[in-house]
Amino acid sequence: MTQPSKPRILQIARLPLPALETDLAARYDVVCLSDQADPAAFRAAHGASFTGVATSASIGLKGEVIAALPNLQVVSSFGVGFDALDIAACQARGIPVGYTPDVLNDCVADMAFALMLDVSRGVAASDRFVRRGEWPKARYAPLTRVSGKRLGIVGMGRIGLAVAERATGFRMEVGYYNRRPVEGSTLPRLDSLLALAEWADYLVLTVAGGASTRHLVNREVLHALGPKGYLINVARGTVVDEAALVEALQHKRIAGAGLDVFEDEPQVPAALMDLDNVVLTPHTASATHETRRAMADLVLENLESFYATGAVRVPVPVT
Repeated sequence: MTQPSKPRILQIARLPLPALETDLAARYDVVCLSDQADPAAFRAAHGASFTGVATSASIGLKGEVIAALPNLQVVSSFGVGFDALDIAACQARGIPVGYTPDVLNDCVADMAFALMLDVSRGVAASDRFVRRGEWPKARYAPLTRVSGKRLGIVGMGRIGLAVAERATGFRMEVGYYNRRPVEGSTLPRLDSLLALAEWADYLVLTVAGGASTRHLVNREVLHALGPKGYLINVARGTVVDEAALVEALQHKRIAGAGLDVFEDEPQVPAALMDLDNVVLTPHTASATHETRRAMADLVLENLESFYATGAVRVPVPVT
């Protein structure tokens, strides 16, 4: 008796965890699109043979690729963001999209506080000071205490709530801005983003990316945050007007910034690299062994669930 063939999965590009690629290949007939000499020609010739797609939040999935896969039934994405996925095109064809929320909340919230502490206390900058041999020649200037300050969270979802939880250990006063109040939360919701920026010492961005939040943090918001305020971004680079941020940092219109994400990743403006009042990390908020493994497991579970039941385990919310 012939064994049933494995579902054929199109992996859009290399995934953040090599072990996930190994696990996918053990379960499915996987082809990596980015490995093909002519990806467009490959899609045209072989697109009909694929029923599933594996991708990531940073790689995404374009409408033109979806259109080239007439038998596509399911998409499983590694990551919590879905602004780079053409969700509308998937929904128009009734294709469920699975993603990996919740399992990365703690690590992203930890990174928000790591950036906050670093930029406030000059951890990376003072490390460079010591390595340059400057300590015997001069004292490092005192900076800013985090404990007891006001923390404003933009986007009080799962990650925002995890940030707020950590703030209690620093005796911080927490407020937030969402389009809608968070059900069951006793934290104050300010009426506008400007009001939150004016109130906060630290403005932490955990809001979703996409067209609706593009340049949500603009010159006006940065001006409201003011010369003693800090911006922490563990959301998406597009949420911030990067040119306005560079200008605000250069002219000390805000005190500093901790940035894990950028508008044109992996490109980072040279002007940001020249500043000591900004800490830069390469989009690694969820990049721990524990979290990446949990995300990979959920990518697999979404696919397995679909092929067994017709539904992914954790679908992207339908808007």
